[in-house]
Amino acid sequence: MTFDLSPGAWLAPAVDWLNTNLHGLFAGIAAVIEAVLGGLQTALLYPPALVMIPLVAVVVALLLGWRLGLLALIALGFCFVMDLWEQSMETVALVSVSVAISVAIAVPLGILAARRPRLEAALRPVLDIMQTVPPWVYLIPAVMIFSLGRVPAIIATIVYGVPPMLRLTTLAFREIRRDLIELGQAIGATPRAILLKIELPSAIPTLMVGLNQCILLSLAMVVLAGLVGAGGLGAEVTRGLTRMEMGLGLRAGLAIVAVAILLDRLSRAALERGRKG
Repeated sequence: MTFDLSPGAWLAPAVDWLNTNLHGLFAGIAAVIEAVLGGLQTALLYPPALVMIPLVAVVVALLLGWRLGLLALIALGFCFVMDLWEQSMETVALVSVSVAISVAIAVPLGILAARRPRLEAALRPVLDIMQTVPPWVYLIPAVMIFSLGRVPAIIATIVYGVPPMLRLTTLAFREIRRDLIELGQAIGATPRAILLKIELPSAIPTLMVGLNQCILLSLAMVVLAGLVGAGGLGAEVTRGLTRMEMGLGLRAGLAIVAVAILLDRLSRAALERGRKG
């Protein structure tokens, strides 16, 4: 008698068991993600592009400065001129939802890991595996559980985006000067006040690096997610590759660069403004 010890021998039955016994849970998760993503995409695509682009540029200029407003105008205008406006907004929605969920998971867990070395030690090998496994591999179990579409793309993107944000959050809170925390304790500040008024502002520079990495990795994963029917610019890159259309692939690739630069600069500026405010 021989025993099959390959990963597929136990992974496939495990996925079958999950689909059979936790179908309702996965259906609920998929419904929530689809509702949030659908609402955001509708909001982004409802105004005509020629209205949305200057509107976003003006709002960004008023809130974050005229240079970023000009950057928003150029980046979004480029996506429109390349005839990839709808796909670009779909990608922005996918990345925004993925990054928001990744940050919501990684930041609290990173803060907890910074304060509990045993938890950090337990998480380290898990994060090593998550960052070492090729990104497209995450799509396989996600598709097996959630089928084709946008939901498995977001799930895989979250798994890929959490590790750098979590690691840098842990690092950020470990590097906070101890004397600042002791000063807050000496004046009678509550743990919550110390976290919000001392620790979080001190950690912002490192957190911005983590957010930048999370956004860029999420964009890279969204491109790969075009293989499973997630839509957006990733689907255009995939279409250009399969049809050997260099022009389409190049246009979609440049649009991804424009979206990446815009999201990175806006997130950095927003966090910096929040820190100063």
